[in-house]
Amino acid sequence: MQSIVVKAPGRINLIGEHTDYNNGFVLPAAIQQAAIVSISKRTDQQIHLTAVDVPDELIIDSLLHLSIQEKQWANYIIGVIAQIQKKYILPSGFNIALTSDVPIGAGVSSSAAIECAVAFGINELFGLSIERMELAFMAQKAEHEFAGVQCGIMDQFASVFGKKNHVVLLDCQSMEYQYFPLVLEGYQVILFDTSIKHALASSEYNTRRKECEQGVALVKAKYPTVTSLRDASIEMLNESIDFQTHPIVYNRCKYVIEEITRTQNACVDLQANNLEAFGQKMFETHQGLSKLYEVSCPELDFLVEQVKNNEAVIGARMMGGGFGGCTINIIQSEKASQIIKEIKTAYQKSTGKYLKHYIMRIEDGAGIL
Repeated sequence: MQSIVVKAPGRINLIGEHTDYNNGFVLPAAIQQAAIVSISKRTDQQIHLTAVDVPDELIIDSLLHLSIQEKQWANYIIGVIAQIQKKYILPSGFNIALTSDVPIGAGVSSSAAIECAVAFGINELFGLSIERMELAFMAQKAEHEFAGVQCGIMDQFASVFGKKNHVVLLDCQSMEYQYFPLVLEGYQVILFDTSIKHALASSEYNTRRKECEQGVALVKAKYPTVTSLRDASIEMLNESIDFQTHPIVYNRCKYVIEEITRTQNACVDLQANNLEAFGQKMFETHQGLSKLYEVSCPELDFLVEQVKNNEAVIGARMMGGGFGGCTINIIQSEKASQIIKEIKTAYQKSTGKYLKHYIMRIEDGAGIL
């Protein structure tokens, strides 16, 4: 095999937000929008990179001299190559051409799609026999070391392990996973994009992690076996943390403990094909993210409020880290175009901004085209 074309998709997360770094559960799915890479072997040790959409190019003189580049798009590729080279020998250089239709900045993991496409492609082209889980971890490590983003494993996992018309329940503690059918007959998954990314997103993310760690320490003092919020119950929380003394830490922990349980119960709803009950949990998640975890923003709250009492919308919430990005909605197909029109008008009137939307299909993870 001298050349190969592969694709790896972006992802949505139906429920289970801010639970990953608390050893909880997440419920992502791969989407139809994907990064596509064409990789061909060279007879020398050079790497030739082409970003078709920019357009831009970069030549690296040797496989053995990989470093962080000024061209940010290239770092997602080079980071993956560097991870592979730590454990495997690449016999020659190669050419990589990249194109992607995963929306950038919408919180659907455009970077993970690129990383996973490159990892999957190099693995297949050179017959390295790397397991899918290891490919996901390599892609995550590339993001940490070359893109400088300390992401969890969910994005890369979903891109590699996605399955058409299914969500994946991932246990972020054991890395065990289970597929559940997402039967959307008569419904569509639609994202509304606020087009906003507040500057405090990354600093507040780190703050939330610290607040959760504070909570774990307080619960652990009374229950020594507790090592993360995954191990804690609401009863333990109430016995260990006084709301009057630590109101913020209490609220953060309450949200996470409830969300871990809610995500597991949401899978029971899917097994029973009870989409209405599933959608109700999405609304509950948004309420918790907005009021207890405090990672929403006025624009996200506005979009959820607009659909909350609409019978054609069975579930909606903010998706992702927060302070901007998208809401994810499950909407009756026959009413979808009318609702999109109404929400866009209301959003523009309220914020002065144009509201983008994306209709999502649940597709397979990384594969050869």
